[in-house]
Amino acid sequence: MLLENKVCVVTGGTRGIGLACVRAFLAEGAKVALWGSRRETVDAALATLRAEAGDAPVMGMAPDLTDAAAVASTLDEVVAEWGRLDVMVNNAGISQSTPLLDYTPEEFQKAMDLNVTAVFNGCQAAARIMVPQGGGSIVNTSSMVSLYGQRSGVGYPTSKFAVNGLTKSLARELAPAGVRVNAVAPGVTATDMVAALPDEVVARISQGIAMGRPGTPEEVADVFCFLASDRASYVTGTVVSVDGGALF
Repeated sequence: MLLENKVCVVTGGTRGIGLACVRAFLAEGAKVALWGSRRETVDAALATLRAEAGDAPVMGMAPDLTDAAAVASTLDEVVAEWGRLDVMVNNAGISQSTPLLDYTPEEFQKAMDLNVTAVFNGCQAAARIMVPQGGGSIVNTSSMVSLYGQRSGVGYPTSKFAVNGLTKSLARELAPAGVRVNAVAPGVTATDMVAALPDEVVARISQGIAMGRPGTPEEVADVFCFLASDRASYVTGTVVSVDGGALF
């Protein structure tokens, strides 16, 4: 039970890698607050989890992650319910693939708001709780494109490069207070979006992966579990690639 009795928050926790993290954290003994973008998706995820394990210690919220005050007040609700905050997973975000000449300033700014500002808000609000209590673990979701870039949709890799910089800098700043800050950089992962692709497209994508296949959300979630746990007590400022050996 890597996370026994730890209180965890997972943003973007209603589907994909985020939902896999929620399941993994619960299986490892944590109490989990999953956050989503809309109340209806949060309720649907909670219903699924309770059908799987009716007595699971899980709650759901839907704050505006780009609003620092909303993030802080929602974390206060978690602490009021469960007494502390041990793990903050800043996973929510969006991807983009618009070519440069078609990009609008508004689209670029949306990537910055959801992928950078929201992560900053989560880190800051969590640190304000974790520092006085003597420690905690913050894990941010990066991407393999933060290391290699991508052919179009420049706002997405730009935002993930920023997540890496934020992660490494906050790790240095918060280490004396006992707060570890790391990131996970998933590669091609078999979320609903990838699962909907034709087999030939998945095969073509897999040719660029040393292991010859996309990863699963569960494989990525296992790395989040490790970084969130005390087993990673000497790990901070690290961006862990979980990409099957992506070949670039």
